[in-house]
Amino acid sequence: MSNPKISVADSGALMQIGEPERIKTPSREPGFGIGIDLGTTHSLVAIAPMGAAPRVLLDGEGDPLLPSVVSYAGPVPVIGKLAQLDRLAHPTAVIASVKRFMGRSGEDIGFRHPYTLSRERDEKIARFDVGQIRSRTPVEVSADILRVLRSRAVRELGSEPTGAVITVPAYFDDAQRQATKDAGKLAGLRVFRLLAEPTAAALAYGLDTGSQGYFGIYDLGGGTFDVSILRLRDGVFQVLATGGDSALGGDDFDRALVAQLLDVAQIEDPTPEQLQELEMRARAAKEALTDAEDVAITVESCGLRDHRVTRSGLNELITPLVRRSMAACRKVLKDAKLAARELQGIVLVGGSTRVPLVRELVEETFRRSPLADIDPDRVVAHGAAISADLLSGSERDGVALLDVVPLSLGLETMGGIVEKIIPRNSTIPISARQVFTNYSEKQTGMTLHIVQGERELADDCRGLARLELSGIPQLPPSMARVEVTFQLDADALLTVTARELMTGRKQSVEVKPTYGLGEDEIDRLISESMECAQEDFDARDRAESRVELGRVVLAVRTAIEEVGNLDGLLSAAERGRIGTELESAEVLMSLAGAARSSELHTARERLESVSAKFAQRRMERALNAGMGGKTLAEIEQVLAADEVNLDQKRGGHEAERID
Repeated sequence: MSNPKISVADSGALMQIGEPERIKTPSREPGFGIGIDLGTTHSLVAIAPMGAAPRVLLDGEGDPLLPSVVSYAGPVPVIGKLAQLDRLAHPTAVIASVKRFMGRSGEDIGFRHPYTLSRERDEKIARFDVGQIRSRTPVEVSADILRVLRSRAVRELGSEPTGAVITVPAYFDDAQRQATKDAGKLAGLRVFRLLAEPTAAALAYGLDTGSQGYFGIYDLGGGTFDVSILRLRDGVFQVLATGGDSALGGDDFDRALVAQLLDVAQIEDPTPEQLQELEMRARAAKEALTDAEDVAITVESCGLRDHRVTRSGLNELITPLVRRSMAACRKVLKDAKLAARELQGIVLVGGSTRVPLVRELVEETFRRSPLADIDPDRVVAHGAAISADLLSGSERDGVALLDVVPLSLGLETMGGIVEKIIPRNSTIPISARQVFTNYSEKQTGMTLHIVQGERELADDCRGLARLELSGIPQLPPSMARVEVTFQLDADALLTVTARELMTGRKQSVEVKPTYGLGEDEIDRLISESMECAQEDFDARDRAESRVELGRVVLAVRTAIEEVGNLDGLLSAAERGRIGTELESAEVLMSLAGAARSSELHTARERLESVSAKFAQRRMERALNAGMGGKTLAEIEQVLAADEVNLDQKRGGHEAERID
């Protein structure tokens, strides 16, 4: 092969486009499918079986939202609310906002974070060093989150789901989509398809309201931003144009506030512990400022106490970020060839759309008040569930999805120029063919460099794969003909085929970016998870028992500190007995994985038993203080409410098992 470069042969005349309906789409499978919104901050799972209305599945406490946080501080991963409890104690071992790392190398991460990233050999994928024998990739972290959501569905359905539709930001590139699909496979899910989040939201909104016409979907989550323009007509949901930024979201609002707090504290190089606490406090302040005009922030690790932050001050920090999203909105309107006044409505999706400034600027840009009659946290999961139900064999009259590819796909040609084969905003699934030629009579082969992006030079786009075709006959320049076919499936994942037309020699590749996990590694991880299932179950049981004991220890110590030396409420002897059990419990907890779950459970029961009378006296004192002047009926009502609350606390924060 004398030279890998190629040139275009009469690209206008020789381009062929396949109609979407002629491309193979996912087949329908009998059974129950589930829809998953794998979010930066929270994740959800929903079902819509047999054409029924979609509903989000709840955890043991009745909460639909699973915090997208995974703790590797113990012997087995802990996911969700319990993982959040470890963030300050183990800042480098508790991974949050993993979605921002999907399909990216360490060099691609352009924001400050508390994690230690590493990589193996020459791979480009980012890895989190969580202090154990081997690191964790973003794919593995996401798979741990997906396993919890899968277990919710199994508990609800009584059997394994036949498959899942997982939503991704519309502006995710091929590497990010492939990483998400790998995570689903690693979690034991059959991924029916990946569905763009704005498309899922429009599907749920359109079916719920029966709306017709043109709609904008403004989707601002914790880590990503998408905007799409769709046409809803007679059950057909057609995406006309999409845009956004896969590195813009509510996390960036938090980081802007974190940067200001670091300036106030005069800290230039924060520790991982400081960064974790700053991010937690900044997010809480941002959420509080949705309703309040000002809020006080205390960050003990940075020496900040009662630092006041106002809504106007936060707005000043985040205005450049929000306006960045508005620029994308104007561009996507132009791509759709529509004016803002032609839209029937703007649908808000994602928790970050609750920020008042976001709603103000959305209204200013689109010249209408955004629609606020749907839950921005649930609507994407609802749409995914509807799509999963369709792919599971249910009939929903007149529902069709026509999605688009968010970024152009093409080849590098002579001079490093990108020849776009499938332009962005093309409806998927799609197949496109273009004929290329040789530039030298000595050329006997081609190396096709497949790229994704909107820039004109290959160096400015993301390289996806290389495909080599050898055995081209030696012909004068521009005489050889090589037909290259790009086939994009419903997940916007790509297969490329090259065929020399004279000899019929053919080569193809399913484009899987180097930013995902290899098939061998995925198979190995799945095999390991099956072989170690019982060991993992036992380790998780110990971890959960340790967390429950820790919660009781904290509650009892807090109660003792609150009581102080009040006469008659806690005798010296009783205080001593409780103190002894507290010390024993804390010693047992310090043994980490060495303590058996039965020992931890017994310690919790002993501590609860020895402190039960003290807890009863505290409750009676509180009731006496609050019941003065009330009637018997009013007192009975309060006691009944207290009993309900007590029952809830006894079962509170139940950890979800990953089977």
